[in-house]
Amino acid sequence: MKVIGTEGLTNEQIHLAVEHGAKFVAFQYCVSPILRTYKRTSDVYFVRPGHLALAPRIGYSVLSLFFGWWGFPWGPIYTVQALWNNVIGGLDVTPEVLATSVNTSGS
Repeated sequence: MKVIGTEGLTNEQIHLAVEHGAKFVAFQYCVSPILRTYKRTSDVYFVRPGHLALAPRIGYSVLSLFFGWWGFPWGPIYTVQALWNNVIGGLDVTPEVLATSVNTSGS
């Protein structure tokens, strides 16, 4: 599992940040090339307390807005699901990432 944003941090620093409100999130996106629809999950992002991870949140949402709608019937359904998950802050995968107990700086 690839985690973005933990570069240079030790496991202890990561756990301390999580105790203070940091979390690991993944964003969803939907693409529908030629009437087939795929809903996917992004890499995991380490979001520090007080940060919103706006760049990936907006990027994956825009990707879904432009390329997700075209497959029927799942394109519109998956696109709305992906947009909603991104609007509310992404999918919180903190327990799963911490369970690996490995500094996941790109592996």
